[in-house]
Amino acid sequence: QPIVSLGSGEIEGFEALLRWHHPSRGAISPTEFIPIAEESGYINSIGLWTLREACKQLRNLQKRFPRKPPLFMSVNLSGVQFLRADLGTKIDQVLRETGLRPETLKLEITESVIMEHAEYSDQMLNQLKQQQIRIAIDDFGTGYASMSYLRRFPFDTVKVDQSFVRRMSLDPESAVIVKTIIDMAHNLAMDVVAEGVEQPEQCELLRGLNCESAQGFLFARPCEAAALESMLGTQPKW
Repeated sequence: QPIVSLGSGEIEGFEALLRWHHPSRGAISPTEFIPIAEESGYINSIGLWTLREACKQLRNLQKRFPRKPPLFMSVNLSGVQFLRADLGTKIDQVLRETGLRPETLKLEITESVIMEHAEYSDQMLNQLKQQQIRIAIDDFGTGYASMSYLRRFPFDTVKVDQSFVRRMSLDPESAVIVKTIIDMAHNLAMDVVAEGVEQPEQCELLRGLNCESAQGFLFARPCEAAALESMLGTQPKW
C-alpha cells in the first residue's frame, strides 16, 4: 500500500502487506492466519519470505523509478520474529541478496510487543539502528506506550493508529490525540505516518497538523507490484 508525502502529494514509499488467497476459501484475513503461524512456528519462515520478497520488489521499483530520496518499504515484524536473536543477521543476509540499501527498509513493530519486552527491545532496536535500518512504532496510541518509552528507544517513525485518524473530523477528542502524538513525535525528532486516511477532510486536517505522511484508501488500496509500477508511471499527486 502506497505511503504518500503530505507535503508533495507524491508516493514516497510503501507498506508491505501479507495476504492469503486460498484456492477454495478465497481471501483469508491475516488476523486469522498470522496467530496460527505464530503458534506453529511457521511465522519465522513466512516472515523471512515476506521480507525477502518486499525487498526484492522495492529494489526493482527503485531501479525503474529512481528518486531522491529513494522509495522505501515498510515491513511488519511479528512479536515472534522480533524476539529471535538472529533477526539482525537474517535481515542483513536479505539486504545483501537483494542489493537493497538498509536505510530504505523500515521495520514496523507494534508498541505492545516493544513494551512487553522492554530490555530486549532496547538491545535489538539499537542493533538494527547500527545496521542503518529504520524503525517505526506501529499502531501508536492503542497500547500503553508513554513518552518516556518513546524517548528511550531509537524510533524513526511513529504510525498513528487508524482508529484515531478516522474519527478526527467528527470527534474533537480524537483530533486532540492525533495532534498530541504528532507534536510529541516531532519534539523527539521522529516523523509521523497517519494510517487509515479515507476522506479529503482527514487529509487536510493532517496537513494542518504538519503530519509528514499518510496512507489509506483515499490514496490507494493495497495492490500487487505490477499495479504499483503502473501507478508510479503516471506520477499521481494528492
